[in-house]
Amino acid sequence: MKNKPALSFWQIWNLSFGFLGVQFGFALQNANVSRILSSLGANLKTLPLFWLAAPLMGIIVQPIVGGASDRTWNRLGRRLPYILGGAIISVVAMFFMPNSSFIVSVMSPILFGACMLALMDASFNITFQPFRALVADMLPEEQRNRGYSIQSFLINAGAVMGSILPYVMTNILGVRNTAPAGKVPPSVIWSFYVGGVILILGVLVTIFKTKEYSPKELKEFTSEAEQKEKTERIGFFKALRSVPKTMLQLSIVQFFSWFAFYLMWVFTTPAVAQHYWHTGVKDASSAAYNEAGNWVGIIFGVYSFVAAIYSIFMPWLVRKTSRKAVYSFSLICGGIGFISCLFFHNPYFLIISTIGIGIAWASVLAMPYAILSGALPAKQMGIYMGIFNFTIAVPQICSGVFGGIILEHYFKGETIYMLVLAGTSMLIGAFTVYFVKDKKLS
Repeated sequence: MKNKPALSFWQIWNLSFGFLGVQFGFALQNANVSRILSSLGANLKTLPLFWLAAPLMGIIVQPIVGGASDRTWNRLGRRLPYILGGAIISVVAMFFMPNSSFIVSVMSPILFGACMLALMDASFNITFQPFRALVADMLPEEQRNRGYSIQSFLINAGAVMGSILPYVMTNILGVRNTAPAGKVPPSVIWSFYVGGVILILGVLVTIFKTKEYSPKELKEFTSEAEQKEKTERIGFFKALRSVPKTMLQLSIVQFFSWFAFYLMWVFTTPAVAQHYWHTGVKDASSAAYNEAGNWVGIIFGVYSFVAAIYSIFMPWLVRKTSRKAVYSFSLICGGIGFISCLFFHNPYFLIISTIGIGIAWASVLAMPYAILSGALPAKQMGIYMGIFNFTIAVPQICSGVFGGIILEHYFKGETIYMLVLAGTSMLIGAFTVYFVKDKKLS
């Protein structure tokens, strides 16, 4: 068996650079979809249900794309055709979603907005999964920590730019930040246009700068024992029945981590508007609510910036301690960050809270995949990475189904307590890292 050659820094950089563009679009969605849907008529009880489009698309799309990309080889490669196809669909959805109010002759704006959210999430998922598998395909085991950390850095660099763009549009470029009831502010619309262009340009860098290993080359990098054991084509249900124990252990950590982040994406805008600007989704067209929405973009940009910087230091921290120690510590920081939002009354202090959240986000994007990639067979990397997405989607579905109920019946509509709930969930996730078995690096 031949060893995979080590890649240079810039080869690894180009390998994941497209993720910067994809995450630019994803960050715009995370920071602004609740704001868009509120403008189109959604209320606090229905917002989590609209957001269910994201995990549902993940459950449907990622295992299909993962299994298909394992068996694909054409002029573009193995994973790259799916990355490019998903990017093109994402751009279309990003151009249409903020303009949902113009589709009244076909269907209600809120329904069309929900459909575009589903399409956007489906296309993002088409690109996400192959990018994860691409790193595992191309890098030797000893470079995977570095590879996923660089990927995490690029993800968060894109997220910083995408998150702050509406604020920049309003406060630097002078684009109007309010709109009549039932319409989306121009600052958000133009942000989505710019995001779509950056998304496709970033993906094209990866397409043109990365040459995937052919099936023959990948076979040379696979041990004879694994080749004999895994020559048969493995289907989704067979793969599901034979998931590695490490994946099952990580799924518990993933549940509490992603339950928390889903609550953050859905409820941060109404929570900040309510707790700091003393307004709510009923006044979604007001200047105060849209100012709160822009500030949410800033704090989302801060946590992404912190995550990008922390990603640089994660490989060093792993070498000094272990992947599990870094993972658990990071989630503890996130839990404290979420809970601290309750105790601040000046919105500028939320920057302090988002430092901890950014540390947690960086680890969630890198550590589970670094741990898992060493426990997966190379020939089925795509389908298992797709199945692993269930551990992201299921907690988000639970959060979406029960979030509105919890808010209404236990927190009496006080959305800031949903962020406290997110922090509590994150702390539980940090504790469960202890039970994950991680392969020791030689």
